[in-house]
Amino acid sequence: MRYKWFKGLMIVCMGVSLQAQDFQGKAIYQSKTQVNFDFGNRNIPEDRKKEMMERMKKANEKTFILNFNKTASIYKVEEKLEQPGERGGGRGPRFGAMAGNDGDLYKNIQDQKYLVKNELLGKIFLIDDELEALDWKMESESKQIGNYTAFKATSVKTIKRPNMSAIFRRPGRGEENDEEKKGEEFIIKEVEIVAWYTPEIPINQGPGLYWGLPGLILAVNDDVTTIVCSEITLNPSEKIEIKAPSKGKQVTQAEYDQISQEKMKEMRENFRNRGGRGGGRPN
Repeated sequence: MRYKWFKGLMIVCMGVSLQAQDFQGKAIYQSKTQVNFDFGNRNIPEDRKKEMMERMKKANEKTFILNFNKTASIYKVEEKLEQPGERGGGRGPRFGAMAGNDGDLYKNIQDQKYLVKNELLGKIFLIDDELEALDWKMESESKQIGNYTAFKATSVKTIKRPNMSAIFRRPGRGEENDEEKKGEEFIIKEVEIVAWYTPEIPINQGPGLYWGLPGLILAVNDDVTTIVCSEITLNPSEKIEIKAPSKGKQVTQAEYDQISQEKMKEMRENFRNRGGRGGGRPN
């Protein structure tokens, strides 16, 4: 009896494996990043501060599309047309572009490599590096996300993000009271990552650089960014092309981070040489 059950299971698994060779999917994610911008002692009207914060918030609320198969994926921002009356919604501090995760991101789980095509101040870079394998801890909690049962997993990750407040602070004001290296261009710290994955889609892909769980990651949260899946299409009738980006100056993540840091320093010096004019609005 056990042999028949095992043989039947093997036949089912073989069938699933054969079908999986052509398996594809598409997931839509909504990403929101909290904006904590320190205006310091600038003499800016409250209504102007509110307007600036709203623009920064909007610039950091995005929709991403993840196209995937069993071994690879491409993750990119959904392009949206600017609505009439909008004043260049993308002109706030955008954490992703400087950090190197706002461009087209290709992940190959089999090779444990990733490629990011990213634009930095008018120049195209191609970041080519190895995927970081997080030490995931499986938790017992579960919840429903859309039509799928998702399970919780946690890990600790070192996060590096631009410190926009340091760049656009007037010199000599408030730096002595800062908690997170306010004079630095980047904030680097360890944070807890909380992810929710579903074994119902048994691939170890996910949004951004997240991967490595026994199921598609449907939601993930660090200390400031929340990403949640809002729609999934499995095996769409129209075949999805998952192609690695190839254009741009090829660099490692560490090299790109160094270039970003130098550009951030230039921005800070240019802003301070102008005496902090411009009300804190980035150019």
